[in-house]
Amino acid sequence: MITNDEISDSFSLLAKLMDIHGDNPFKAKSYAAAAFSVDKLTTPLSEMNQKDIFSIKGIGESAGNRIIEILQTGRLQLLEDIISKTPAGILEMLKIKGIGPKKIATIWKELEIETLGELLYACNENRLTLYKGFGEKTQQNIKESIEFYMGAMGRYLYQQVESFSKELENILKTTLPFSFQLTGEMRRQMEIIDSIDWVTTANANDLIHFMQSLQFKLIEELTTSLSFKNEQNITVKFILADLKNFQARLFETSCSEEFLMEWNKITKWDNQLFFAHEEDIFSTYNICPIPTCQRESTTIIHQAIHNDLPNLIEKDDIAGIIHAHSTWSDGGNSLAEMAAAAMAKGMQYLVISDHSKSAFYANGLSAERILEQHKEIAAINQKLSPFKIFKSIESDILNDGSLDYPDEILASFDVVIASVHSNLKMSEEKANARLLKAIENKYTSILGHMTGRLLLSRAGYPINHDLIIDACAANGVVIELNAHPRRLDIDWRWIEKAIKKKVLISINPDAHTIDGLDDCKYGVLVAQKAGLAKNQNLSSFNLKQFEQFVQLQKTKRN
Repeated sequence: MITNDEISDSFSLLAKLMDIHGDNPFKAKSYAAAAFSVDKLTTPLSEMNQKDIFSIKGIGESAGNRIIEILQTGRLQLLEDIISKTPAGILEMLKIKGIGPKKIATIWKELEIETLGELLYACNENRLTLYKGFGEKTQQNIKESIEFYMGAMGRYLYQQVESFSKELENILKTTLPFSFQLTGEMRRQMEIIDSIDWVTTANANDLIHFMQSLQFKLIEELTTSLSFKNEQNITVKFILADLKNFQARLFETSCSEEFLMEWNKITKWDNQLFFAHEEDIFSTYNICPIPTCQRESTTIIHQAIHNDLPNLIEKDDIAGIIHAHSTWSDGGNSLAEMAAAAMAKGMQYLVISDHSKSAFYANGLSAERILEQHKEIAAINQKLSPFKIFKSIESDILNDGSLDYPDEILASFDVVIASVHSNLKMSEEKANARLLKAIENKYTSILGHMTGRLLLSRAGYPINHDLIIDACAANGVVIELNAHPRRLDIDWRWIEKAIKKKVLISINPDAHTIDGLDDCKYGVLVAQKAGLAKNQNLSSFNLKQFEQFVQLQKTKRN
């Protein structure tokens, strides 16, 4: 039986969606009024005479007929029709505190945002404040509401739980007289975390008592492990061990399933043996120690057997900031502020890559404003030498694959980062064609965030990675590893292919504020998983090397 609450909810949703779509405002208000009236009724509509429904205050002829339709069919066709024209992410936005239909309409129609992940990313890029009705406080409130909502899903980005993990580990180690060693997804530096795990010598009873005192709820108790959740829906797991099997348990829980199966096959692994240190496991089987972050595929084991492991890139190997935005487009800090912050972090150069003109939602640069920005860059460079700001642009790859300016404008930049930002709903064939044309453009230096994905919210457009990497190799185009923790695009699983094809990777923060410069470390963490070395990363080039790279780009254009 259809309840009054269900009918009221249907009318309320219909009114909101009509507002979002810009339909007749009077009709939208009439359905909102009907929702209010139905909600206040004490008599179930299903028990009323149909004629009496039209006499209810706030129920007009149209709303009355819709009520009868719902009671007779269990459906409201008008609502179903408008839902079919509404992206799922727009419907989801209605669940976020602080975003009403009018703001959602602006977000969808003007910013061209269709998912919560895209909206959160836009908040981080300071884009909402460019639009009427969105001040800094509103933007911050929306950001916090989305993060709270997404947290309820129980999956987190590495960056989101990094501090929490360290703080809890410190509490455990300083309060309990047992050993605790981080393992699982966090130790493997995975980009998405479902559970934060520790191997421990603590006993089950002590752990249960202690974690409950920290307001964690026990969700699973096994003989070998305990799992808990807190109010933020973060899962933590403890693998129970003793001094004898501690290192074996640590090793087994810090490998992928694929890696461990191959390890068992090659070594005839005996997890009952005692190992004083994890390194002893590798020496026992005469295999070169494999860093935890690389214990993913089977091939790394064979490389280790032949002592053929790469020297992994480190955070301190980043020499310059490539791909950063300023207040010239949608950044939160001026050119001078971004340069000073980069210098303070020991960087030798900054490649400023504001948005191009088609990115109107991000205050993209017109040809006239580009000239003005270049004058400011020249003036700052005179003051800061030998530190240097390079002139760059994040040029939109348009729907036909062309870049966002004529050649004479593109020629004025030291570096051109080509990225897709619009019309993301493409077939693989369309996406491949679009990217290939951009890669073949002689002005393209770097392919930005290859698939446009946003972790936990947008899969990104489908592409043939082999085809695109081969094209970058053939055209001397660098592939960006966008280090923003919500992107991490190119996916690290494809970097090995790029390395084999001698394609340079560039770990870039895509920083929109001074704080965003620190995101380079998240790019480094996943680059390590892929086996990237310092000399294979463009942003590890020192100033002289990068100037040579820029000169090569200019030569390529002639």
